[in-house]
Amino acid sequence: MKFGIIVFPGSNCDIDCYHVLKDVLGKDVEYIWHDTEELEDFDCIILPGGFSYGDYLRCGAVAQFSKAMEQVRLHAEKGKLVLGICNGFQILTEAGLLSGALVRNKNLKFICDTVALKVENNNTSFTSRYNVGEVIDIPIAHGEGNYVVDEDTLKKMKENGQVLFTYEENPNGSTFNIAGVCNARKNVLGMMPHPERAGEALLGNTDGIKLFQSIIDYLEGGAKNDK
Repeated sequence: MKFGIIVFPGSNCDIDCYHVLKDVLGKDVEYIWHDTEELEDFDCIILPGGFSYGDYLRCGAVAQFSKAMEQVRLHAEKGKLVLGICNGFQILTEAGLLSGALVRNKNLKFICDTVALKVENNNTSFTSRYNVGEVIDIPIAHGEGNYVVDEDTLKKMKENGQVLFTYEENPNGSTFNIAGVCNARKNVLGMMPHPERAGEALLGNTDGIKLFQSIIDYLEGGAKNDK
């Protein structure tokens, strides 16, 4: 299996994701520059956190037009895995790969903290190592993490099990306390919290490592997305 991490101008959590996958979990992983036009060799693509293109227009609005994103769309259409973290989540919504949008936090301030998340669905390639209802502590660091979505779409997402993580105490005003959602096919996940920042004992928190281990289980054939 092979992981690829898209690097946009302004990405700053690409190294963190690389470290968890390569040094902690011992998996094959490569950085992918944003103008790459071939992703065929990769099983899971990660869009890391940061400030792609400086967030000058709108978070993720410029990055969605990068050459690599067209390949990410094709990657997802083939049923392969895509994980967007923080700015990566914003890029996925801007690109239309996930429903909804990310807007300014309700307090209009940047929030950097560790928050409690509840696991809502563990029958996916991203969450199989967790238990439903399990509460995990994961760091957040964002100014535009307020997830908004219309009521009809939210109803469908809840019925389809697309809401994977919710905040125990909503720090940013997100609809339905949503911290992480996937597409209907459940092979594309976007989440604002940073699991890579809770990936080893040295950091004092390993709650995030199970997400990457779940992906590995799936790629090795040990877990399946629900239908």
